[in-house]
Amino acid sequence: MSGNTCAACDYELDENSVTVTLGGKTVEVCCEECATKLKEAFSAAASSKIG
Repeated sequence: MSGNTCAACDYELDENSVTVTLGGKTVEVCCEECATKLKEAFSAAASSKIG
């Protein structure tokens, strides 16, 4: 075990973790559901800064 936790829900990561790249940074999440949530949140935050 690496001791790392999911960037979305703070769940402990295991061999099934998913890598997501957001804004040029790579983060690891525990599952596809968290990956989707993180991408959506990042997209919403990025679009709110435009304009």
